[in-house]
Amino acid sequence: MKLDYQQALSRVTEAQGAWLVHGGEPLLEQNLLSAFREHWQSQGIERQRFELQNVQDWKQVFAALNSLSLFSSQLAIEVHGNIKPDAQSLKLLKSYLQDPMDNFLLIVFPKQESQSLKSAFFQAIEANAAVVALSAYGAQQQQRILQIEAEKIGIRLTTQAWQWLIFNHENNLLSARNTLLELADSFSDLAQIDIPELEQSVQDQSRFSTFDLGDACLKGDLAQAVKILNFLIESGEASPLIFWVLQKEMRLILQLFEQPQNALQLGIWKNKLSLYQNALRRFTPQQLLTWSDLLLRTDQAIKGLGDENPDDLLLQLVCALSGKKIFEH
Repeated sequence: MKLDYQQALSRVTEAQGAWLVHGGEPLLEQNLLSAFREHWQSQGIERQRFELQNVQDWKQVFAALNSLSLFSSQLAIEVHGNIKPDAQSLKLLKSYLQDPMDNFLLIVFPKQESQSLKSAFFQAIEANAAVVALSAYGAQQQQRILQIEAEKIGIRLTTQAWQWLIFNHENNLLSARNTLLELADSFSDLAQIDIPELEQSVQDQSRFSTFDLGDACLKGDLAQAVKILNFLIESGEASPLIFWVLQKEMRLILQLFEQPQNALQLGIWKNKLSLYQNALRRFTPQQLLTWSDLLLRTDQAIKGLGDENPDDLLLQLVCALSGKKIFEH
């Protein structure tokens, strides 16, 4: 079956077998993944995460699904990447979908073109489980999603303010949500927020964004990247949002290393292709091999697992993605 974002969010607790989610909206992806992780944690379900760097990684995914630990009766596996399984792994997927037991497979892909959605891989999941499109088309749908975010943090906007917010953020839901968080910090005493408060808030936070951080790292400008990271942390930017951008860029670099001829299919825009290619040249294969462990440790620290400091690990990610040692700037 096919689901949109809001349908998927309402069915997290009843999800079975496998879901494949794809889209270009980081806010929607973060919200859906958070809902799944909270559900799994509340039910005592073991979670594992895999990063697809080549087609052979699919075999590890299905091996994990068939081998529960001694302490778990259920397993949820997140698979992140943009590599479809080969014929052999596709057979394993179809076999799993026929009898998933109580396990669950969540596959997270970037936005897919319509032709890609017609492939045997997507069709198998759509026929036996769920394909979720993480998109929000049109101002009304975007406003409905953002109103839920506003309700979570306890603020209300006038009709004119909503129109201004949607128009001025140019369909970037993540940026719009960040503005809502800034409004909640600055104007929590107001019954309703109007355009003047929005203009002030956007002006206050316009110095740097998480996307500026990603670009600085890709350029290898460690001094600027550290400056932006410190600004984001000090201004209260949520650690999961900073992490999302860094791990997205690192994942693309890893995939480009494995598939240098498939940059556009990986979701890299033409006008940014040279930026990624130049960044890739800075790394040795040995450096790239260290990234998965660092990403996992950072993800766990942000969730409060372990003793490591999330800010320190974010700094290590910035240094790794910039291709320089931590004190080299």
